[in-house]
Amino acid sequence: MRTFALGHTIEDLMIMYFRDAGFDLRTEKYGKQFGFDTADGEVRGHIDGVICAGPLHLKYPMLWECKSASDKKFNEFVRKGVAEANPVYAAQIALYQAYMDLAENPCVFTVLNKNTSEVYIELVPFDSDLAQRTSDKAVQILEATRGNDILPRIAQNDDFHLCKWCEFRNTCWQKEGAA
Repeated sequence: MRTFALGHTIEDLMIMYFRDAGFDLRTEKYGKQFGFDTADGEVRGHIDGVICAGPLHLKYPMLWECKSASDKKFNEFVRKGVAEANPVYAAQIALYQAYMDLAENPCVFTVLNKNTSEVYIELVPFDSDLAQRTSDKAVQILEATRGNDILPRIAQNDDFHLCKWCEFRNTCWQKEGAA
């Protein structure tokens, strides 16, 4: 719970930094976070914000996504960029840009280093292929779920690094005969 609370505090700090720097950063409408849903609410997301104007000569509006990371992961974002350092975040950004009609301009992706308070900023152009692949994958999962089909696992055993962090790890690995 403290980790999630820290994430919200870091996001609030980043909002303050952007606004103090003269950006028109909007994070909610009528007291609610901006978001979308599709497929009868089965696919949905909430964005961190939209930068509508600012002191830099950029084209607006721009999706804003805010993350925080430990020193090791932060440095990976700096070296590799979001697409390689965290493909899940990259897919999230692409979907948000597509479904929130914010694909025309790049996303402002920020990461605050929890060890040093350093900030990494990356302008992420819209990746329509990634958005489509991710959306198609969501449809495939929904169709399989409705048909009681079990999709192939991503790994051969539950100690695979992606499985260790998956919220469905127990569900996935408890089923006998799952592919």
